[in-house]
Amino acid sequence: MSTKVYYRYNSVTEQYERVYPSRRRRITMALHRGMMSLLAALAVVALLYSVVELPRERRLRRDNERLRAQVDILDRRADQAIAVMEEMAERDNNFYRVMMGSEPMGNAARYAGLERQRNYDRLDLMADHRLVQGLSLKLDRLDQMIFSQSSSFDYLAGETRRQQQRISHIPAIQPVPERFLRAMASGYGVRHDPIYGTTKFHEGMDFSAPIGTPVYATADGRVATASWQGLYGNLIEIDHGFNYLTRYAHLSRIEVQPGQEVHRGDLIGRVGNTGKSTGPHLHYEVRHRGAPQNPVNYYFYDLTPEQYDQIIRMAENAGHVMD
Repeated sequence: MSTKVYYRYNSVTEQYERVYPSRRRRITMALHRGMMSLLAALAVVALLYSVVELPRERRLRRDNERLRAQVDILDRRADQAIAVMEEMAERDNNFYRVMMGSEPMGNAARYAGLERQRNYDRLDLMADHRLVQGLSLKLDRLDQMIFSQSSSFDYLAGETRRQQQRISHIPAIQPVPERFLRAMASGYGVRHDPIYGTTKFHEGMDFSAPIGTPVYATADGRVATASWQGLYGNLIEIDHGFNYLTRYAHLSRIEVQPGQEVHRGDLIGRVGNTGKSTGPHLHYEVRHRGAPQNPVNYYFYDLTPEQYDQIIRMAENAGHVMD
């Protein structure tokens, strides 16, 4: 860069003399040139940064793109998981709980605490904070759904165990061996009394069988009575819980004691002809909440459909009772 040269006319010498700048001016001019050069250099660097991508920046940009793609994938998978949990919750309410006779679990209980405000302030500092915050909200919802569904399944597991216990305590098998089902003497309902000659309501079923024929408990329970009971003769009563009770009358032999725990199919006594009876037989009753029930409705174990249909037809006969 050329420097301007200044001259001044000297009237004494009548000549032009060169004018040299002062030291201060030279320093000022040098600083000015230095600043201009620095600004020009910065402008060039800025231009290069805006046009040319450095290797480190290129790596960071690629990493950010991969991370953004991974967040998008996680977001879609979170949507899919939420959809699965919603379907599971629907099956829970409309199938599992209905099957167990339980009330459906409402959304207020299922998603309790989900609306509670979470602290996402730190996410606002991120470049893609909306994307990350949306995913965080979905994961929080999914976490609550999993917890609620797990709690519901724990409840249903307990209900299943309780129902299994209840099923084992409901009378469900015949009280005498299968071969004696065809020897049913009388069914449940209004029948003719063989001793008094009057019409009476028969509160059980009579099975004609030889004395000594095994008699079985028809469900799990506790022996409430095992003794002589007047017209019933030797009588066993089993309290099955859940408001069920069964009676086994006119026995020749009692094989259990009061208070004894018995299970479905256990031998409890022998067919006899004791009490008010006209011949060897078993009088069998089922009671629920103290009211007599038709025992034929409680033979749903161990019988084929054909056998069950046959015993129903036999129970509808209007024959004479044996007690």
